[in-house]
Amino acid sequence: MKVELIRYTPEPEKVIAAAAKLCYSKTGVDGILDDLDDKKTKKFLNILMDLGHESPIEHVYFTFGVEGVSRVLTHQLVRHRIGCSYSQQSQRYVKLEQFEYVIPPQIKENKEAKDIFIKAMEEDQRHYDEIVEILYANNLNRLLSEGKSDKLAKQTAEKTSIEDARYVFPNACETKIVFTMSARALHHFFRLRACERAQWEIRDLATEMIRQVKSVAPILFKNAGPECIIGECPEGTMSCGKMNQIREKFNNL
Repeated sequence: MKVELIRYTPEPEKVIAAAAKLCYSKTGVDGILDDLDDKKTKKFLNILMDLGHESPIEHVYFTFGVEGVSRVLTHQLVRHRIGCSYSQQSQRYVKLEQFEYVIPPQIKENKEAKDIFIKAMEEDQRHYDEIVEILYANNLNRLLSEGKSDKLAKQTAEKTSIEDARYVFPNACETKIVFTMSARALHHFFRLRACERAQWEIRDLATEMIRQVKSVAPILFKNAGPECIIGECPEGTMSCGKMNQIREKFNNL
């Protein structure tokens, strides 16, 4: 898994402090940045985060580029819709000559299971190639018979063929995605997906994202992580029972 914070709102903590300042003072828009030096920004933002006043943090956005993840992960990721935008590599337009795949840890650690898994991946690629070849020949002949030019017929035939052949690919298929989230959306995402009860792959993603956003906005994300970081575990009898270890992990991330 490769995770890269590729862009974010410049001076995100100052932007949030300025927006919040407008809420709590008589200052007009022309003066909301006045006197907001680093010391005052940090003080104001700490108060804001401790109060849990989240609406001002919607003003800043963070964009990530991610690859080496499975479609299992992205199916979960794109369920987060509010304050989020996604652009994912298309299997409809990109022909996968040799698709990469993600092997879950417990399968990777078991030789018998791993051998079966890899064999299944190899068979999927072979079936995909065979289906593309069959469909391409049929589509090309049809398009040429309809009077399409050779170039257009070949382009359309390939696109139409891989569009349906992709159905044979597994959830393990590797994908790439760029996505943007507001700081508020990120906090919500982290509360759900950094939890020990989250699926392992998206939990790994969330943890690495927290590490990276903390490096550029440490106060804004000082409480980033599962809900037990600043309160009681909401999972009840389903709790992992490791609240102290989890708090230490994210406090030291």
